[in-house]
Formats: sequence, structure tokens, C-alpha cells
Amino acid sequence: MADFKSKRAVVSRAPYELYMVFVDMRNFVQFLPEDKKAGVNADYDSIQAEVQGFNIGVRVKDRTPYSKIEYMDDGAPFKFRIILHFDAASDPYKTDFQIEVEAELNFMMKTFLGGKIKDALDKVVDSLVAMSEGRMPEGVDPSMYPEGFDPSSFKS
Repeated sequence: MADFKSKRAVVSRAPYELYMVFVDMRNFVQFLPEDKKAGVNADYDSIQAEVQGFNIGVRVKDRTPYSKIEYMDDGAPFKFRIILHFDAASDPYKTDFQIEVEAELNFMMKTFLGGKIKDALDKVVDSLVAMSEGRMPEGVDPSMYPEGFDPSSFKS
């Protein structure tokens, strides 16, 4: 089992607000660019999509209100688990956030993908911080998103 952890970062949202974004799998679809939404199906507990020819599914395994959500593979080509941590920060309106991933990867895949997975996790955290501060995440083309998508609306 390969373990990866993102960096920890403080998101400018209270833990309960941030938790509520991730608790419902249907919310993930709204953040996808329009051209990536086809073939993605989601309900409250799961999301299924085809990614580069592979069918990948993710299901909520456990919810601990306002502090942790655990996802697991649901029809993916390999077993994995993703844990989102929503810890209280010193400011009650902010969250100390981190993502943890455990995946069954063989040695070659772990060697080849390990650094890329860690970088991707860190980028997700950085993007979440940027959006919580009302900024468009670095490297994101706003024209890919629906008209009216405005990251400043995520700022308190």
C-alpha cells in the first residue's frame, strides 16, 4: 500500500462550510469544466466517470461531521482510499485542511506516479485555498467553466 499526504494549509472557510462542499458527491460535478461533465454520474454517496478509457468510481465510506470524510474506490482499476481532514484552525472561520491517499500500487507504478500524486494533492489544496480567498486557482482557465463561475463567490 502506498501512502501520500498533501501539505497542510489553512482554508478561509469554517470546517462545517468546507465539509458540506465535499460531503455530497454531486457537488464535484459542478466544479468540472463543461467539456468534462459528459459521462460523469453522481448521487449523494458516489460518483462514476470514464477517465482516459478507465471506468473509475468513488464512494463515500465514512463521514465524521465537520472533521473527516473518507472515500474509497468503487469500480476502479486499483484499490484506493482518500481521506479529507477538516481540522479547526486558530481562527474559528478557517480550516486546517489536508488530503491523505492510500493506494494499492505496484512498485513500478508507485515509483512512476508517486511524485505526481503528491504534486496533484498539493495543487488541489492550493486551489482550495485560492478559491476560499476569492482568487482563481493558478493555471485554471476561467473560460472552461460555466458562465457566471466566480471564485470570489466562495469568499466569506
